[in-house]
Amino acid sequence: MIAGVKVKKLLRHPDDRGFFQEILRDDEGLLERFGQASMSKTYPGVIKAFHYHEEQDDLWFFPVGNAQVVLYDLREDSPTHGETNVFYLGEDNPELLLIPKGVAHGYRTLGEKPAIIIYFTTRSYNRENPDEKRLPYDDPRIGFDWTTKMR
Repeated sequence: MIAGVKVKKLLRHPDDRGFFQEILRDDEGLLERFGQASMSKTYPGVIKAFHYHEEQDDLWFFPVGNAQVVLYDLREDSPTHGETNVFYLGEDNPELLLIPKGVAHGYRTLGEKPAIIIYFTTRSYNRENPDEKRLPYDDPRIGFDWTTKMR
């Protein structure tokens, strides 16, 4: 796995009324500090990739729908520089994914319904000087094939 990436499996406590599930606690040490929480909805088949940050870490959670999440380590001083990781997150696999600064990340919504992502960051968004660097979804350095493979 890419150095610094962390995955937390989420536990659900179901009963006859539904379920309860904790997402993030301050005593887990996943985020070095809390900056902001945000939410986004993405329609089926849409690819939102790639971007990375120089100052902040992201923590992603998909409570609705499912997504294929792709990470690529851009950090030249990392032992996993150039490594790609793929995760399948969402209703079918409720996990938190910590994405360190310097790791490019993006996702594709899977299935026939929209996905909702809730994400936490270690810094608040700065409109005057955004910590948001973009790469195209088909960046040749990453070389990721987003098509679904028939298995």
